[in-house]
Amino acid sequence: MEKKGYIFGIICGFLIGIQPIIIISRPVVLDPFIFAATSFLIVSIVFLPLMIMERKKLKANYENGLLTQDESESLLNGWKKNKKLLIYLGVLFGLGRIFYFIGFELAGAINGSLATKTRIIFALLFGYLLLTEKISKKQIVFSILLLFGLFLAVTEFNVDVSEFNAEIIIGVIILVIVCGLWTLAHTQTKPIIDNKEATPVSIVFTRSIIGALVLFCIYILFFPFQVNLFYDPVNIFYFIAIGAVQGLGLFCWYKTISYMEFSKATILVAPTPIITALFAYFILGDPFTIFHLIGTIIVIFSIIMIVRERQSDDKLYEIN
Repeated sequence: MEKKGYIFGIICGFLIGIQPIIIISRPVVLDPFIFAATSFLIVSIVFLPLMIMERKKLKANYENGLLTQDESESLLNGWKKNKKLLIYLGVLFGLGRIFYFIGFELAGAINGSLATKTRIIFALLFGYLLLTEKISKKQIVFSILLLFGLFLAVTEFNVDVSEFNAEIIIGVIILVIVCGLWTLAHTQTKPIIDNKEATPVSIVFTRSIIGALVLFCIYILFFPFQVNLFYDPVNIFYFIAIGAVQGLGLFCWYKTISYMEFSKATILVAPTPIITALFAYFILGDPFTIFHLIGTIIVIFSIIMIVRERQSDDKLYEIN
């Protein structure tokens, strides 16, 4: 079974690694708003059959005596008690996705990919503040080391603030904030999973379809809706590519943690910045400096050390 976990984990890492390349290389006519809306629509399409199959399996488990009536009812319809939270998730992830794209445009693929790895620090922080999870001294040390690795890669170890690339710094800050907000949302959602009022698959589908509806409605109301964007084959390719990569990446992530321990899965997909760097260098022509290399090694090593200490099996932690 663990062998399947490695297969899904490798595929997941590849898909997450190429996301920034798709984001940055898309046609300029596709602004972050419409790109985010269509990406969520595609993700919801990917997860719809998964949710349907999951619900059928839950009903079958109840009929076969593997679930009690209360457990079955809670897993199938528990979302009704959490409508406000699900709407909040849809809006937060929808609007956050816009800034996620903007952040990558400003920071670049390599720096942006490293910035998203700060999510594990927020997972520790919010787990401690909201879920009373413990944080070890070693985790604190390696969290600081991770931030140092990010600083090293982004600034090229230049301590003169006046020489910083403002665009890159702003992009990195945007991505760190978005990752922090998304991790907070995951932390707030964890009790629903623990209480068996929903499953990760149903939550991803619900927040994606809500996010898509919210973004499309806002776009139609406040921005000129250019229908011709959806007739261009190149645009269609990028619409499908970003949604499919995001959706399949999440699917592979959940399959990975279903076949192996969470800590092993997180370590397996930790090197995604390396994949991003390779594609950014060869496809986008982005420079890959010695500072990027050292920073990437420090970030990945820090993640591995943090995860080895982490005890909770947080299946809502996502890597994209």
